[in-house]
Amino acid sequence: MPPLRSPSFRVGLGCGILPGGQNRLREHRVAVSAGWAGRPRNRSPSEIMTEKSQSSVEEPGEIEPRRGRKGSKRVLVLEESGVARPYMRGIMVHSLMARGVSFETAYETANDVADHIRGRGTVKRSEISQMVSERLGDEYEHQPPIPVPITVDVQNGRGLASFSKGTLSQSLLAASIEPDVAFEVAKEIEAGLISDGLASVTREEIRSRAYQQLAHRFGGRTAERYLVWREFEEPDKPVILLLGGAAGVGKTSLALAVAQRLGIRRVLSTDSIRNVMRLTLSSELMPALHASSFNAHRGAMVSGEKDEALVEGFMDQSRAVSVGARAIVERAIEENTSLVLDGVSLVPGLIDLDAYQDSAHIYFLLVARLDEEAFRGHFELRARHQKHRQAARYVERMNEILAIQEWLLELADRYQTPIVDNITLEGSTLLVIRHVVESLRKQSVRQLPEIS
Repeated sequence: MPPLRSPSFRVGLGCGILPGGQNRLREHRVAVSAGWAGRPRNRSPSEIMTEKSQSSVEEPGEIEPRRGRKGSKRVLVLEESGVARPYMRGIMVHSLMARGVSFETAYETANDVADHIRGRGTVKRSEISQMVSERLGDEYEHQPPIPVPITVDVQNGRGLASFSKGTLSQSLLAASIEPDVAFEVAKEIEAGLISDGLASVTREEIRSRAYQQLAHRFGGRTAERYLVWREFEEPDKPVILLLGGAAGVGKTSLALAVAQRLGIRRVLSTDSIRNVMRLTLSSELMPALHASSFNAHRGAMVSGEKDEALVEGFMDQSRAVSVGARAIVERAIEENTSLVLDGVSLVPGLIDLDAYQDSAHIYFLLVARLDEEAFRGHFELRARHQKHRQAARYVERMNEILAIQEWLLELADRYQTPIVDNITLEGSTLLVIRHVVESLRKQSVRQLPEIS
């Protein structure tokens, strides 16, 4: 017989004893209540010895030998298949609790059975089941078992991984669908795998089922968006998304939402770039860096009408910060790492996107709040209810912020930059994802895999 810790016995050690063979072979751990934590089995508190007291005792008495040690006196339970597995009270407790038996009753029953079969060497499984039934009666027989989760393994390039609805629903978001819908689709796919009795599937099979479900629900275009983004999981060149816009329009929230749904791990803001540059360039040398976008003109040497000076100061600051932004983009390209970069200093025309077309899939979108009254109301509400200092500043400088937004909209029109009217975060997130994935479809020379 193989040693108890051999692979053939690892499953057996987790076998709960249930009437009628209703258990699955699994390894379990039982959480014991606080009153029994750390107490040796079959010993009263007075019998618990400290390390010091044990050192002076020559004979271990009836302390149970460790599992698998030579000479172990464990009773073996003989299965109908002829395989013998050791009886373990902890697993019995777990199995009974899975049938709805209370912990106290399960613990007493497991101990009673252990006492009854002690010293017998082997005992048939059917006899164990009969003992349990006699002690618990009809109540035990009618308790519905807690369902055991059925797992499906997915084969990928790195080996096997358990199928996860969460992981699949995350990847489905690239089709530009809402999270709750993505999870519903993932649940349907999981149910189909279980219904078909599949214990292991390939990643391609998962994608095929996902495509079919999406096509059935939303049409082929949505389903193809899912496949397009999956083809860019390991891109030959990175996907870089730039989100510009005036202060307070929701660029950072949108950047984080899009990155999370597309699985892009690197998300940065030009605010960080500007803060680093402030440490190296003094206010005397570069005054525009040491001010907010809507009052950069005050410290800069600019002249002209108020709006002209405002825009000129803003552009001075943006030109300086765009140097750092280009460095961030080039670093991402060098590392072949996809990136979402947002910030007020990302201005249409300041970064030459054509210069990166051969080395990255790069996209620039301008985020705006076109409803001025709603824009004002948004900050007034935040300033009134959240006591947000930044929100209060935005309210005070709302005219300057709106003037900068008007200038950015003019530049977006001039450079044909797509504009996202950020009415709701969810709607804007879906629009941005759709734009990115549809653009990838047009640019990519890759052929989408054929899905039956």
